[in-house]
Parts: sequence; structure tokens; C-alpha cells
Amino acid sequence: MPSYQAPLRDMQFVLWQLLQAEQHYQSLNFSDASPEMVDAILAEAGRFASEVLSPINAEGDKGCRFEEGQVFTPAGFKEAYQQWVEMGWPSLAAPTELGGQGMPESIAHLVSEMAGGANWAWAMYPGLSHGAINTLEQHGSEEQQRLYLQPLISGQWTGTMCLTEPHCGSDLGLLRTKAEPQADGSFAITGSKIYISAGEHDLTENIVHIVLARLPDAPKGTKGISLFVVPKMLIDEQGQIKAANQVRCGSIEHKMGIHGNATAVLNFDGAKGWLIGPPNKGLNCMFTFMNFARIGTAIQGVAATELSFQGSLAYAKERLAMRSLKGAQFPKLAADPIIVHPDVRRMLFTQKAVAEGGRALLAWASQQVDLVRYAKDGRAKEADQLLGFVTPIAKAFLTELALETTNYGVQIHGGHGYVKDYGMEQIVRDTRISTIYEGTTAIQSLDLLGRKVLASQGRLLQQVLQHFAPWVEPYQDDYLLQEFYQPLSKTLQAWQGLTQSLMMRAMMDKDEVGGAAVDYLMYSGYALLSIFWLRTAALSYQALADGSAEPGFYEAKIKTARFWFQRMLPRAQMHAKALQSPVDTLTSLDADWFRF
Repeated sequence: MPSYQAPLRDMQFVLWQLLQAEQHYQSLNFSDASPEMVDAILAEAGRFASEVLSPINAEGDKGCRFEEGQVFTPAGFKEAYQQWVEMGWPSLAAPTELGGQGMPESIAHLVSEMAGGANWAWAMYPGLSHGAINTLEQHGSEEQQRLYLQPLISGQWTGTMCLTEPHCGSDLGLLRTKAEPQADGSFAITGSKIYISAGEHDLTENIVHIVLARLPDAPKGTKGISLFVVPKMLIDEQGQIKAANQVRCGSIEHKMGIHGNATAVLNFDGAKGWLIGPPNKGLNCMFTFMNFARIGTAIQGVAATELSFQGSLAYAKERLAMRSLKGAQFPKLAADPIIVHPDVRRMLFTQKAVAEGGRALLAWASQQVDLVRYAKDGRAKEADQLLGFVTPIAKAFLTELALETTNYGVQIHGGHGYVKDYGMEQIVRDTRISTIYEGTTAIQSLDLLGRKVLASQGRLLQQVLQHFAPWVEPYQDDYLLQEFYQPLSKTLQAWQGLTQSLMMRAMMDKDEVGGAAVDYLMYSGYALLSIFWLRTAALSYQALADGSAEPGFYEAKIKTARFWFQRMLPRAQMHAKALQSPVDTLTSLDADWFRF
């Protein structure tokens, strides 16, 4: 397994140059979020990731142990979690009035990337708690907030999200778990939930489950789903644990990857739960959790790409194989390091471009989260709309590319990548789930094209393009940047044309939406990341012109931007061509004739 090193220099570039985070934090009255303070926080988080989490990543791949309803995490996981809590990391972005440190969400997201890059299976345990915290903050009663928020924020307890059932995955309208009203105001929750990440473990004494269930008189389908808080351990009025609730772990899944994180089957047998928010409005409340989880999954895509890139780069510099086609580059060695070969460079550049471009996109999205939570003016509404559009793109696009980039990690290592010794195949296995959970790529694509683009008649796309116009239009006549500006301008214009065409086709046949959705999302992803790479190139040229003391850093940025525009952005044209093909290329074959 590669020894993880936090990409602190790149994070500093994204924060202080690309996104002007100092002004952003000042505008939201985060007086403590100075560059010096934030850099110190990130450095310490990076140290924890590299020195504590990274060394137990391979050990975690041996998996959790399940015995008589109890889950025991891999060696070192519990001790690492205790250190995490003692150092105050769970409370970093929580409000001070709730016992938190009051830092911006955007800083916590970068900390999450580092923890996840070092050890994704471990990072999921504290990571899921943030969604539970946000759900209770926004929708919980005063009593629920009093009882559950402080121990969740401190890390004393962890939280989960319980949606999926054995007979239904993403189609929650089929959900069967029941919630029967009780005389004391609670509800008896009965049913089974599967694929519950961190649903049972030995890291904390209590786990707070956020559960979807149906009331007895609930309407059918998604309009009849309510949301409940169901603790593993019941607590008294002072928040002290008094007894076990009727929540049992029936088993844990045997999975392709993330073996260090227990994915549990949870059986609720009349377990006590309490309603969160209004009856039958559970999905509305749950979207608070889901949107957070989708950004978290996008972070997994970047974190996995970064880890695979680090391992690939180190190996490519050391592994000797053949000579360069243009002659020996290291004549004193028996062969040249494989980093001299153009195709190895292609794979490394892809990893670097996706990791750094994806990090920039997610840091921008995290700033929109800051605005939604803390802005006192019209910026909050605009940020919420921008997030609604960009979140499904970030989640699906960055995880789909992560499958490619982590497989390149195996490919660069050759046979050594296919065996466990170097840890590259573990990264692939750990990452494979990312395109599935929190909504598959197809579901994210339908959300983007159906609920965001078509439902707004293209207005949300126009809002996104207007938001980024100041990042693009100033370079229209900049000679140095024409190699980036021209293809981006054409891509953004085509994005609008493709959208108008799809709107017309969808009016004639709704299936056109399903046939085009994934290609539309992927096109959108390439277009969005290109905006960030144009801006990165522009800032890098400016830094060099100003006499930067780090010319190598900025030259690498420009050359990576050039790779992105010449080797990656052209893929968008393939997706454009595919999404313009009629849907009957997918629907005309009778299901019985796929195999005959």
C-alpha cells in the first residue's frame, strides 16, 4: 500500500489562489479561518493521515470480525478513532454553541479527503456522522438536538443512514419498514435494513441510526415515507445510556472492497424511534443527509485517485524496464525508469489531472456549502441552486474517473499491481463501490438531466454558466491562454445546444432522457473541470510572470492543463455524439432477444 502524503501544497493553491478563500471566510465572519490557521489545521490533519491512518490501511483490508451480533474492527482502527476524537477532529466544523470549533465546512471537507485518501474504510466511520448531525440540526426537535447532537459532534457516538432494504435499493417507494405509534410519543420501528455502512462496530458505545420507515396510514410510494432517529442504545433524559434498543446486527456483508468498514444488516424488532420532521416528509428531510453523502462520495473519487497517483508516481520513477524509444535516458542504469515512456506518462497525467482538477471542483462546491449554511444574504439561495446542479455531476463524474485512474495504478505497476504486495489492487476494490452508493451514476444523471436541467427548462444551467463567466471571459483575448480558452468556449456553447436539443426530444419521448442522461452528465463533467483548468493555467502564468519562487510548481500546472485540454476534454465530443443518437438504439431490441 502506498504511504500516503497529504497534498498540502496543492490544497494551498486551491484555497488561497484559485478560490480566494481568505476573502470568502472573511465575508462569512470566520475570523479564525486565517491562512496561517487553516494551513496549520491542514498540516496537522495531513500528519495524522500519513502517520496514523495510512499504516493501518492494508491491515484494514483483512476485514472486520463478526461474532454473535457484535462487530470488531481491524487492528488499530479503534485506537486511531480514539486519537481522532481526542484531537477534536469530529467537531471541527460544528457550531461553537453545540460544542464545535466553528470552522467552515470547506476546511472539514479537505480534512475528510486526507483521512479518506490515507484509509477510506476507516474514514467512513466518522464520516457518516456528519450527515446525521446535519439532519438533526436542520430537522430535529429541540429535544432530539439536546440529546444527540453533542455526543455526535464530539465523536463520542457515531451516526448512520438506514435506507436500503432487501427488496428495494434506490426505489424507496417500495420501502416496507413500519413505524407504529406508541403511547409515550415514540414509535416502534420494525423491519430490516441492508448495506448499512458503519451500522455496527466497536469504536463507540452508541450508534445513532437515521431510519426511513412508514406510518400505519401513510400514502403509498415515496409520499408516505417518514424519518426517525433510532439509537442503538436507549438513553435517559440526561443523555446517559440506560439499555439496549431492539436493534440487532444480523450479519455483515462480504464485499469486494472497503473490508475495514462494517457494512451491516440491521434488524429493527419494535425498536424505539422518534419522528424527525413532519410525518410522511422523510425524503425531504433525508435529502439533507443524501446531499452531504454525495459530496462525501465525490471526495472518495478524488482521494482514491490521489492515493493511486502517489503510488504510481513513486513506482514509475524506480521501476526499470526497456529503453526510451529515442535512446537511453539513464545510460548508467541497466534500463530506463518506466516514467520515460509516453504511455506511462499518459496514465500519470490522467491521475494528476483528475486529482487536482477534482480537488478544485470540490473545494469550490464546499465553499457553496459554507454559503448555504452561513451567508445572511441572497448568496445562500444562489449557492444552494448551484450545489443542486453541480453535486450529481461531481459525485458521478469524479467516481467514474476514479475507476479509470485507480486501474491505471494497477496498470503502471504491471504484475506487481495485480498482487497485494503494493496495495494498488486494494485501491481499485475500495473505490469500486463509489459509483454505486448514494445513488448510482445513472440515478445521478437522471437527477441532473431530469430534475435539474429539464425541470428548470435550462435555467439552472444558465445560472451555472453565468456564475463561472468571470472565470472564463476575461481570457477571451489573452494570447497565452487561447489553447485553453478556445476549446472551452466551444464546449460551453455546445453544452447549451445539446441541452436545448434534449429538451425538444424529451417532449416527444420521455425515454430520450434515460437514453442520454449518463452521456450528458459525463459531458457536463468534462466541461466543468475544464473551467477550473483554464483558471488554474491563467493563475499559473501570472505567478510565473510575477517571479514566483516555485516555477516548477506552476509550470507543472500549465502542462497538466495542456494535457487536460488536449487529451481529456476531447472525450466530451464522444459523449456529445452518443447522447444525440436516438433512444431506440437502446430500446428497439426485445428483452428476450438479447441472448438467443
